[in-house]
Amino acid sequence: MYSRLKLVSLTANVEMTQKIAELLGVEVMPSQVLHFADGEILFEGKKSFRGDNVYIVQSTCAPVTERLMEVLLCIDACKRASAKSITCIMPYFGYCRQDRKAKPRQPISAKLVADLLTTAGADRVVCTDLHASQIQGFFNIPVDDVSAMPIFYRYISEKKLDDIVCVSPDHGGVVRTSKLAEKLNAPLAIIDKRRPKPNQAELIGIVGDVKDKNCVIVDDIVDTAGTLCLAANELKKLGAKGVYAVISHGILSKDAISKIQASGIDELIITDSIPLPEEKKIDKIKVLSLAPLFAKIIAALEDGASFSDTLERFARQQYHK
Repeated sequence: MYSRLKLVSLTANVEMTQKIAELLGVEVMPSQVLHFADGEILFEGKKSFRGDNVYIVQSTCAPVTERLMEVLLCIDACKRASAKSITCIMPYFGYCRQDRKAKPRQPISAKLVADLLTTAGADRVVCTDLHASQIQGFFNIPVDDVSAMPIFYRYISEKKLDDIVCVSPDHGGVVRTSKLAEKLNAPLAIIDKRRPKPNQAELIGIVGDVKDKNCVIVDDIVDTAGTLCLAANELKKLGAKGVYAVISHGILSKDAISKIQASGIDELIITDSIPLPEEKKIDKIKVLSLAPLFAKIIAALEDGASFSDTLERFARQQYHK
């Protein structure tokens, strides 16, 4: 059906790419990523890309530099092999937290990465829940920031929780949190925090009623989990009967898993935008797949269908099941 579609998997999202391929009824393009002794990376496709629409699936998660270089080299290889179009499916867009100059003499790394992808030859980029939506403006090519919220909504609604309150981890996340609160017909609470330096947070207080409520914390990234666990423990102290967290990207670096295990979090729900290693899989963590969403998106691009209509149909399916 999709004879000109070539699906390429690099090293970050092998399982997700295979699921996408199965849903589309295509094969993953045979290719390999090699590393020389000095660390140089080589991408090599095993079949022709000429005249094809290539979809490269790769999150630029840890090791970030290697994963980013893999994408750039793959784009260059496809471009030089006369691919008709090159679309980067990037479930997690690395360097997304560096979207502005927070202090003097700092880079705007998200802009630099956008320039690198464009210069390499990408024609389109599809991401999930960018840390800041203005990152789309860093590109001079089409960029689609798709939301995992419908997937989270379906999972939370199927749990049949009562007395839900959606909790924003900070003032900046109110818009994201309010979207889920609206669909769940739930009130909103806000955590007031200060961040003196990266990966450190100070909890000031919580605005809203959480006593005897099932609290659902909504965020885009969980890294070291320090802030999340601090918030969950405080919610439990204030009388919350359950604390759940729906977070798009589970980086879970350093001792995040042990913190979560020892915290007041009842369940952390993340997507597979960043693969969860076996050693980090615990009962408290639930992983939801983005593969059905990306399969719909790729099919829409191949069929020339409306991108927004496709996302709306997918969302309706999740909201009404």
